[in-house]
This record gives sequence, structure tokens and C-alpha cells, in this order.
Amino acid sequence: MAAKKKPTFEERLAQVEALIGEMEGGALPLEDALQRYEEGMQALTLLEKELQSAQQRLTVLRKAADGSDVEEPLEVEE
Repeated sequence: MAAKKKPTFEERLAQVEALIGEMEGGALPLEDALQRYEEGMQALTLLEKELQSAQQRLTVLRKAADGSDVEEPLEVEE
């Protein structure tokens, strides 16, 4: 039995964009729209966790004035 491949960040983002497109179309029955909303929120939660993990990985080590290593998060432009 083949293991199910974990979707990439980009695939998950495309899924959310497709769900948004379906809901914005206005042709979905209420129950279907609610189901798509729930799917989108779950996917967004996973995307946010993945982004937070990536941000933590972008930690830069720099030498402090006294020579000890200090972890300093990479500055993120907003």
C-alpha cells in the first residue's frame, strides 16, 4: 500500500484559492458552502503552522559583543 503524499505548501494554497473561487461564485447550496468554508479554514490553519515553522527555521546566528552565540530571528518585512 502506497503512503499518501503530504500536500506541499503551494498545493494547499491552491486548494484554498479554489475553495474561495467556488464560494465566491455564489452557486453553491448553503450546506456545500459551509463545508467548503470548513475545509478552507482547516487548510489555512495548516498553512499558518507551516509558515510559522519556516519562520523559526530562518533564525540567524550572530556573535554577541562578548563572543557568545545568540539566536536572533530574521527580520521579516511586512
